[in-house]
Amino acid sequence: MKEMIKEIFDSYNIKLNEVQLSQFETYLNFLIEENQKYNLTAITEPKEVIIKHFIDSVLPEKEIPKNSSVIDVGTGAGFPGVPLKILRSDLKLTLLDSLQKRINFLNSLLEKLNIKDVVTVHSRAEDYVLQKREKYDISLSRAVASIPTLAEYLIPYVKVGGFAVMYKGSKVEEEINLGSKAISELGGKIEKVNHYTLSEVESERNIVFIKKVHPTNKKYPRGKNLPKTKPIL
Repeated sequence: MKEMIKEIFDSYNIKLNEVQLSQFETYLNFLIEENQKYNLTAITEPKEVIIKHFIDSVLPEKEIPKNSSVIDVGTGAGFPGVPLKILRSDLKLTLLDSLQKRINFLNSLLEKLNIKDVVTVHSRAEDYVLQKREKYDISLSRAVASIPTLAEYLIPYVKVGGFAVMYKGSKVEEEINLGSKAISELGGKIEKVNHYTLSEVESERNIVFIKKVHPTNKKYPRGKNLPKTKPIL
């Protein structure tokens, strides 16, 4: 398994040391082993996990400044936060999820990987922000919601000058157009969109970087699931 992990990371020009290789192998095995218990992912074939979860998660790694404080909102099985942390031990990471069973999985995983300087939090995004408004350099999320909704969950966590980072698929332009009002209203501005191709699975990936240019109005994020049911449009 290690050889497969190494080959795939090499093909994306990402060099792993022995510790990182072992950590990704442990992560892969533990995810597949525990998946039935926790219902973490529909992707369970090892090569697909490596590409669609691990590689996908670390695509923007070089864009994240050294020693950044990072919150992964709706982290699920730890994506993208844990793969980023494996590559970048300097990151101070918070993993946030609304389901306790996922947090239980992550706590066991972090222990197995022997990873320090990670906080796991069982909470909804709109609740935890009451303690952590504008405290992070980077907030990020993968496959959680469309941009108008996601902007309301991510941007309030970020300091002015920091970034909300969204992992998106091929319909990114459509989502950006839909989300432009929300981004502006919440204090953000689109800095850039990086385009990637996961060639083995013929998947287009777009990573949207939203810079926080002014503080977010305290009324956001709204409670009662309003970012999803009545997004800012």
